[in-house]
Amino acid sequence: MIGRPRATPSGRAPEVVLADLLRAQHARFAEVDPGLPPAVPPPPGEVIVVPDDGAGEAAGVLTHHSWPAGSAPLLWSAAEVTELHPVLGAAGRAGADALVAEWRRRIPGHVRAASDSAAVVTWPSRDVVAARAFLDHGLVPLAVLAVRGPGPSAPGPPPDPAITVRRARDDDLEVCVGLAMDEIAYSSSVGGSVLRPDAEAVKRTALRERFARDEPVFLAERDTRVVGLLECGVTDATPGTWLAGLLPAGRWGYVNCASVAPGRRGRGVGHALATTALPTLEPPGARGTYLYYNPPNPLSSVFWPRHGYRPLWTLWEVRPATALR
Repeated sequence: MIGRPRATPSGRAPEVVLADLLRAQHARFAEVDPGLPPAVPPPPGEVIVVPDDGAGEAAGVLTHHSWPAGSAPLLWSAAEVTELHPVLGAAGRAGADALVAEWRRRIPGHVRAASDSAAVVTWPSRDVVAARAFLDHGLVPLAVLAVRGPGPSAPGPPPDPAITVRRARDDDLEVCVGLAMDEIAYSSSVGGSVLRPDAEAVKRTALRERFARDEPVFLAERDTRVVGLLECGVTDATPGTWLAGLLPAGRWGYVNCASVAPGRRGRGVGHALATTALPTLEPPGARGTYLYYNPPNPLSSVFWPRHGYRPLWTLWEVRPATALR
């Protein structure tokens, strides 16, 4: 159940404030970006309701979660995470600013005490009014969820006839793990990935499970050497799932991990993988494909837009959580 704050600026029950603001947020999302799904209620957590400068209110729900050692999310997340789920309604920058300020005051003690911690908020990429408030409080756009509709990729570099792409086999597990580790090592310098001591074991387990589910994993080869990896899947955004609040309802392909071996980057390996794999993730009736990439990454931030992806949601983050201003 969503918690009840001590009071709201208007004196109304927090559930009533949230319901009213959620209706307004439907209209806000449709105006900001028609590619967004309808706004959904925030998850259970601690409600905060604050005034905005237009004599109205903005609200949000705070959630906090801990990732245990050895869990896959620790490859891209801090161990202790406090997250704001805004329900701004029609409130603008002042409402977002007040929400983040109140959030900062309510960071739990166990999150404050953890060095491996983060404060995170996910918000539509095109809502630049809220973005200004996030920047002012020290949050940075560390990742985006990007989407593209079905269709061919934009023309890339001239194809290298020596590069071939095939589905990975069970006996490719170790080479896939090696390429995945190359990606984590690179992304840990330019994004939110964390190169933890057990990262290789965690990736090996995740890939072994993906193979067991027969999910698509593609490899690029040149001169009999594997030089690239595209780890993919297909899923559905249906009511009640975590994707329902992020993507329009329907079937979506996704790219979980893309990696090109050091020394082969910028030579057409990624383009060969994308042009071969992406159409297989977009069967008739599919809405498209999605993936996450890091805006600070000088490679993926260029590569994926060139293949038709554009930001839908931005994940704003600051580490440690106490660095929130």
